[in-house]
Amino acid sequence: MSGGPLEGVRVVDLTTVVVGPICTRTLADQGAEVVKVEAPGGDILRYLAAGCRTPSMSGKFLNFNRNKRSVVLDIKRPEGLAALRRLIAAADVFVSNVRPAALKRAGLDHASLAPENPRLIHCGIVAFGTDGRYANRPAYDPVIQSLSGVAGTFHRAIGEPRFVPMVMTDHITGLVAAQAIGFALYRREKTGLGEAIEVPMFETMASFVASEHLGAATFDPPEGPTGDGRLLSPDYRPLPTKDGYITVRPNNDRQAFAFFDAIGRPELKQDPRFASPILRTENAADYFRVQVEALAQRTTAEWLEIFAAADVPAAGYNTIDDLLDDPHLNDVGFWSIEEHPTEGRIRRTRTPVTFGGGMRREGRPAPRLGQHTREVLAELGYAEAEIARMLESGAAQEPT
Repeated sequence: MSGGPLEGVRVVDLTTVVVGPICTRTLADQGAEVVKVEAPGGDILRYLAAGCRTPSMSGKFLNFNRNKRSVVLDIKRPEGLAALRRLIAAADVFVSNVRPAALKRAGLDHASLAPENPRLIHCGIVAFGTDGRYANRPAYDPVIQSLSGVAGTFHRAIGEPRFVPMVMTDHITGLVAAQAIGFALYRREKTGLGEAIEVPMFETMASFVASEHLGAATFDPPEGPTGDGRLLSPDYRPLPTKDGYITVRPNNDRQAFAFFDAIGRPELKQDPRFASPILRTENAADYFRVQVEALAQRTTAEWLEIFAAADVPAAGYNTIDDLLDDPHLNDVGFWSIEEHPTEGRIRRTRTPVTFGGGMRREGRPAPRLGQHTREVLAELGYAEAEIARMLESGAAQEPT
């Protein structure tokens, strides 16, 4: 018994790389029993990183696939596909990020699976909604960042399109998918029926960008241009101090006026450009210019002390390496060290969401490729002789 809020929920995970594994890791972290089904050779994420101790156990794979079991099935072989269908028939949730046409050919679409398991919730994470002209196109995170307007926000801000230097669209879409599965589980509790969920990456991120930047074009006809001028300013970034960087965000009048006092410019409280939130938004470039000029005059530590006394929202600047020693993260137990059975000591992050009614009690380290194949097949009722034949034929594999 996991102790988490999803205790007892069984999930079959037919996903690779990041968007699907983020979704299923979220479910696993909250106590679901997740079986990751991998093709021979495994999820490509096992190999997409430098600095591995074992070639098939990259740092990213370890981070995105904790609390799961791994089964290797060759679903191009009839025995492998039959084993997967048996696994899904006993599951609550099936998550895939395989293109819909390929799923249908394999008989793994919701319409084909529902007769065997009417309570099944199938969450298909796709690049593009199946009703649109882009359906069945392949895509990865940069493709979606480019098409959804994420890269375009940088173009507006700094004069050239750029990608966020992390697979942000995968993370966001994966979390949206996990949320949708939670909603579907809740409805199933009331109706007894499963359902098909489609979570498209493009539409998810287009909604994400449009909600933030549609702005005056929300109205029909538009009352002005798209885009939030504050967020699209080239100075919307950590700003230089005398010895580093700082981020200051005085938004409401009290904070803005306290900021003007703190930097020694009380007269700006009467400046018609800055007298209200809407005026500061309309004159965002000038407002940021004031911040840039002022913040360069003192050290980061000096400003943090001043802004804390004035109750102005401000923070220092962490590099990726700085996160490892951030005192707040250490206070809340964000980092822990676990002993992986094959990879030795590894650092892992705590799930940031907490539930007062109980959390997953024990973590399961990310699995070796096919580590649980024999175990899971036995749980599905396969006799030892059948398992041996499947392993010999290549329909199933376990670690060598």
